[in-house]
Amino acid sequence: MSFTSIPLLDLSLSRNPDTKPAFLESLRQALLQVGFLYIKNIGIDDTLIQDVMTQGKTFFDLPEEKKLEIQMKNVPSFLGYNKLGAEITKYAVDWREQIDISTPHPRPSPTSPLYYNLRHPNQWPDPTFIPSFRPVIEAYIRQMSTLSVTFTSLIAEALLLPPTAFDRYFDRDQQHKLKIIKYPDTAALPPSSTSPPKDETEPAQAQGVGPHKDSMLTTYLLQASSHRGLQAQNMAGTWIDCPPIPGTLIVVIGQGLEALTHGVCASTTHRVLSPSAGSGPRFSMPFFQGVSYDATFESVDIPPAILAMRDERLRQLNAAGGRIDDVEFTFRKGKFNHLGEATLFNRVKSHPDVGEWWYPELLAQARAEQAAAAAATGGEVEAKTEQGGAGAEKDERETVNGIHPITATQGSAIQAH
Repeated sequence: MSFTSIPLLDLSLSRNPDTKPAFLESLRQALLQVGFLYIKNIGIDDTLIQDVMTQGKTFFDLPEEKKLEIQMKNVPSFLGYNKLGAEITKYAVDWREQIDISTPHPRPSPTSPLYYNLRHPNQWPDPTFIPSFRPVIEAYIRQMSTLSVTFTSLIAEALLLPPTAFDRYFDRDQQHKLKIIKYPDTAALPPSSTSPPKDETEPAQAQGVGPHKDSMLTTYLLQASSHRGLQAQNMAGTWIDCPPIPGTLIVVIGQGLEALTHGVCASTTHRVLSPSAGSGPRFSMPFFQGVSYDATFESVDIPPAILAMRDERLRQLNAAGGRIDDVEFTFRKGKFNHLGEATLFNRVKSHPDVGEWWYPELLAQARAEQAAAAAATGGEVEAKTEQGGAGAEKDERETVNGIHPITATQGSAIQAH
């Protein structure tokens, strides 16, 4: 029942009427049984792919002070640069540095819902230091935006729905996001970051990013170096390697798609292990397809034949003892009214330094929930970092780039003054 490898689909087969039915059948099985898949022949010129990887790696070579000029906590949108050790997943520090960039959007209006803060102008690095970065990244985001919408229409068809079935969940100016990540090898990390291996023949391990599920509909991951480290958790709880395959992207199904399809599409837990000492940094560039933050948890009408496949999957899982999953499914109806609220809450949990400055009440709520969960299991929730890590530094400035922080209870978006 549980997958032992990640399927590889040839996207060019979806463009040929003769081969499209077989492609859709393969996609259907990947959605139902795995929630992770490689795609090749994606239709984006390889020159652009190479340029994106080059520019992404070059960004991390900038002087530290230039990167900190655009650090994420400057603004309430969770866009910008995050230094090493500033993010938390599963109560532990993620040992990576990154920059988050989205499709272009203006600042939200003062009367907008709080979660509209996620739509915001980007913070770009100084072009005098890295002149090609912005035009290359913007070109890639545009092409990936088109690809993601096309692929979502194929998902709809694989579920025996019209290709436009998910269109109502997208805004006309839909926000999508690209994250560019550097995972240093364990030799570059503090000694406290690594845990002893279970097997003496294996190297010590560190958390590049902890076990998690992606939030929205689909993610398209470009593995930009030859390192292993990405792993997906199958339904038996076993971690399956997802090694880089040149010329491919990895598609990850998010919790939003699982929620909208009545659990038909599986959102799969995954993690990244830091590269072993001496192997150099791993680079990764996930593109997150957005969905309207105003969308509610109303599901699409799934045909009975597809629901029957889901029910058979559940029957087999229950017969085998049930699904083992390190991460709870959080997109549950009743806890949040809109997908934007769930997304903002998850971002606050992942980036406590941003939450501490811009969303202190949401952060307090998240910490209370984590403490309650730990108490219920007899555990302890605590994330400690070396100097300057997540939660270790509080910005005491009265304003950040001319913007005043407000508390979550005010219920409106943050506006520059």
